[in-house]
Amino acid sequence: MMDAAAQLVLEQGYLPLPIEHLARTAGSSKALIYTYFPTQYDLFNALLERELNALATAGLITASEVGDLEQAAVLCGMVYFEHVARSGPLLQILTADLYMSGHENERLVGECNALRERLARLVHKTLGLPLREAHAAVEMMIAIPLESGSLVFGRETPPEVGRAMCRALLSSSLEALRSPEPLPSSKHQGS
Repeated sequence: MMDAAAQLVLEQGYLPLPIEHLARTAGSSKALIYTYFPTQYDLFNALLERELNALATAGLITASEVGDLEQAAVLCGMVYFEHVARSGPLLQILTADLYMSGHENERLVGECNALRERLARLVHKTLGLPLREAHAAVEMMIAIPLESGSLVFGRETPPEVGRAMCRALLSSSLEALRSPEPLPSSKHQGS
């Protein structure tokens, strides 16, 4: 059921799923699906947990704990790239779709936020960016493996090209943040 749901979410690109279509794809009945997942929120939280477990098993949490910013960013980015290239952007759909807003498992959301927070604090410590800007930098850098992995998953780019593009963009993003030119102040300047 979960594999069928993941496949349908990736094909559809948004939530929720037509339950009849899920039952047909899973070779199951609607009643059996509702037995295991009383609501689609339960199903999507189970998929979210599966995605996070797969990323943890692949080493994402360990990579986020590396003390060197360049190494942590590239390791995290490449783990996420490989996951998306192989399995698709399911995590992004599950966490960004408004259908799930307010229905996400708090523990799972906390795990995602803790990872982002670790990386943002490393950016803040290493580059001296204010935490708000460090968080923004992390969010922008997450888009790199997501998009390059999605290109590979969709067979629009060969894996070696997507991998090289991801690594180069992550490194160049960090280099741009290290630029000797100061970033403009985030405080509103009156005229």
